[in-house]
Amino acid sequence: MSETQSFSITIEQEQDYVFRVRFEGTAIPDLMTDEPEPLGGGSGPNPSRMLVAAVANCMGASLLFALRKYKNDPGALKVKAIATLGRNEAGRMRVAKVDAQIELPEMAGSYQQLERILQQFEQFCVVTESVRSGVEVDVSVVDVTGALLHGPGLPVA
Repeated sequence: MSETQSFSITIEQEQDYVFRVRFEGTAIPDLMTDEPEPLGGGSGPNPSRMLVAAVANCMGASLLFALRKYKNDPGALKVKAIATLGRNEAGRMRVAKVDAQIELPEMAGSYQQLERILQQFEQFCVVTESVRSGVEVDVSVVDVTGALLHGPGLPVA
């Protein structure tokens, strides 16, 4: 990757499996997450649902971008995503597949350059392409004093 950017979020446990997600340096309101019952109370989306929502949202936004790039005014797109969960070789539950269907509000003939758009729009989606190629994730655990207990530690900013 030749160009890099970064952003940060902070997630704090409120109670049990309810976490507050803060989007640092933005005016975006905090988001509450929770695990479904019986583990949590189901009071917010869990990380698997957020991952699928991120993929679906990014795909819709990427198609919208591509449509507008070729001077189309598509109206309101609708994206439906279905996640399939499955166990990996170690028996751990994972998001195994995401099926996303984007519905255009008009018939295909209403859009300019649609064939070209459909050939390239997925490449614009940061989230989906990152998931498809595998995202490098480093995890560190520190105690309240900042002592590194596990992992490489956060990069010095």
